[in-house]
Amino acid sequence: MQDPNRGTQLRKRGTAPFRTGGPTKRGRTPFSRCGAAPLVAFCVALWLAPGVDAQRGGRGGAPQGPPPAPRAAAPIDVSGYWVSLVTDDWRWRMMTPPKGDYLYLPLNPAARQVADTWDPAKDEAAGEQCKGYSAPSLMHLPGRLHITWQDDTTLKVDADAGTQTRVFHFGVPGSDPNSGSDPANPRSGSDPANASWQGYSIAQWEFDGARGRGRAAAAPAKHGSLKVVTTRLRAGYFRKNGVPYSANAVLTEYFTTLTDTGTDYLVVTNVLEDPQYLAQPYVRSVQFKRQADAKGWSPTTCSAR
Repeated sequence: MQDPNRGTQLRKRGTAPFRTGGPTKRGRTPFSRCGAAPLVAFCVALWLAPGVDAQRGGRGGAPQGPPPAPRAAAPIDVSGYWVSLVTDDWRWRMMTPPKGDYLYLPLNPAARQVADTWDPAKDEAAGEQCKGYSAPSLMHLPGRLHITWQDDTTLKVDADAGTQTRVFHFGVPGSDPNSGSDPANPRSGSDPANASWQGYSIAQWEFDGARGRGRAAAAPAKHGSLKVVTTRLRAGYFRKNGVPYSANAVLTEYFTTLTDTGTDYLVVTNVLEDPQYLAQPYVRSVQFKRQADAKGWSPTTCSAR
């Protein structure tokens, strides 16, 4: 088992990214080249007009090509093998809690009623042993991940816990990662007929710091995070002892990496929203440590108990 003290440091450092702006070079405003007053309106329109810089090839004048594929644009490397660090919530992560143990969870009365009637034998009889291995709970389970690029626009996350696979689709232009709907995939959206334990996930890179216009926008970002929004979920449990989420739940996750004394860590912050069962969004973070190879990889079957 891993060092429990390291998890506290990681949770403090594994914050979600944010964007900042900055002044223009040497304190100049965008209109400093506009001298005469009659030209001010023209300069404002020129500066704010969408696509002007792109049509001119940026401020440097060089033509800009298509944006790089998500794999090439990745500001962090999440691929490889990762082992979970169980540094907190031991009693809920390393074993299945007893029925009715939902301490610290923002459940409403409807959710508590469902949790109080949990019956693992009933789940087994229905062939629903994997209800506790779905996307809202999978990253919280102890075990290992194997993250690979399926192609230049698709990430695949295999988990040995329950032998589950998640697929992250980078959205095409015009898709909204917050809606869980991808116009390139007619099966996306909230159609219950297409629901699954892992749902449908749309991904996008988020870059630390400002990404300005012109030449500044072409500079590669030094760091960032992966945002994933998952919908089209089959109703299941986000804690194995029958604590429910509904088919209308939306899971938003932020994956980021950090390095400490030469070791790489993956921090995943989950935000589960479900007005049917939650009084407020449920937020938690989990950490993983990079492994050099598949040592310890041990796929298991789902268990309802």
